[in-house]
Amino acid sequence: RIRMNSSGTLKIARNGYIVIAVVFCALGIFLMAVPEKAVKIICVLAGILFLADGIIKIIGYFSRDFYCLAFQFDLGFGILMIAVGIDISKAKSTVAVIDSDGTVLASPFTMAHTQPEMEAFVSYLKGLGEPTTILMEYTGHYHYPVLKKLQDEGFPVCIVNPYQMKKYGDVEIHKAKTDKKDALRIAAYALEKSYKLVPYSSMEQKYEDLKFLSRQYNQRISYVAKLKVQLIALLDQTMPGITRILPLNSRNPEKCALLLFIKRFKSFDEIQRIGKARFLASYDVLAKKASERSASSKGLSIYELAVDSITTRGEDPYIWLSQNQCVDLLSATQNAADEIISQMRNIAETIPEYKVLRAMHGVGDRLGPIILAEIGDVHRFHSGKALNSYAGNDAPPYQSGQFESRNRHISKRGSSTLRKACYEVMQALKLTKPQDDPVYLFMLKKEQEGKPFNVAKMAGVNKFLRIYYARAMELYK
Repeated sequence: RIRMNSSGTLKIARNGYIVIAVVFCALGIFLMAVPEKAVKIICVLAGILFLADGIIKIIGYFSRDFYCLAFQFDLGFGILMIAVGIDISKAKSTVAVIDSDGTVLASPFTMAHTQPEMEAFVSYLKGLGEPTTILMEYTGHYHYPVLKKLQDEGFPVCIVNPYQMKKYGDVEIHKAKTDKKDALRIAAYALEKSYKLVPYSSMEQKYEDLKFLSRQYNQRISYVAKLKVQLIALLDQTMPGITRILPLNSRNPEKCALLLFIKRFKSFDEIQRIGKARFLASYDVLAKKASERSASSKGLSIYELAVDSITTRGEDPYIWLSQNQCVDLLSATQNAADEIISQMRNIAETIPEYKVLRAMHGVGDRLGPIILAEIGDVHRFHSGKALNSYAGNDAPPYQSGQFESRNRHISKRGSSTLRKACYEVMQALKLTKPQDDPVYLFMLKKEQEGKPFNVAKMAGVNKFLRIYYARAMELYK
């Protein structure tokens, strides 16, 4: 129904433009035929035409224009428009400027990200005196200085996904890759696609802070995973098989029995040296500190493993030093990640839709802030389908002639962090099995239809994001 209504409003806008064009032609002929009545007629008709044109543009504005046809630039604006392409690098950028017919107004030049050179660039843009479309690529954090400076000076800046620019350049037969050519290619894209480029506008500061902290949290967790791999590699030489009895759980380092065990006993050779009785007594104290259950049976199993195992560097003080450093780094990094999550939770609690997210099954104090940070302001999306597309959880249609694909994979062209966090929500639902949750029941339905488990989970992610979008928008209504 929405699509029919939007096409209807576009049809009204299109017919209105046609009528106005015909009226302009007829008016011109009439004024040339009767020049003595020109002034009065012009004033009356101009008022009518301006009113009609304004109404038609308002209709076009509120229509859902999927093909970006309602707001293409006027002919005069297109003739005068200048496109500026900026290829961003670390600490410098390459700039190219072309006009509406593709003529290079300024040969590509390099601009350092410093105040003097940025001020000179801003003065150059202001001196052009014509409508300007400025386009650059997303490049991590490298484009922020240029974006901030241009926005502070009042220039609308558009930002394009680098993948779009890559596919745009694939049409060239003789491909070349230099900063100058990239800047010219970006400027040409800005000129060709100017009718659908939207100036960049930053989200509210709290959403930006959440997104920044989410990136920092991901880095810490990634480092935790690397440290775990390194620590297990060291333990294979000093305590082979210990992780089968004491799992490596770093979520609470101060209570992790394995980390405390490594700091206390160093290697199996050290356990054999102190003897069975002393080891079991010492392990009971450690187990109480770690709130470990079945301390006596685990202690006996560890001692038997120590006696039966062959260590390769069990008495090497250098590997003991490496183990202790790895344990300390793992504990510090995990604590840093926990502190970041705590800060994210404090920010998220000030955002209204966080309560909606936390009320959904499978979302806890850790996943909630991460999902909210990746989604950002829900008003950016026009539908739940758009939100799924942002997460890369959409399956674009593929049809050609008589063929129409029925077995499509998700695109994965989106936020992998959001996709992963939502997948963890699906895993939590499978563990808790809430019988009144629509997402969990939907996953069970897909599994009963014969879908693979992962396919059913991603279908659940799709439904989860749609439900969240609907509830969040209802909250704001």
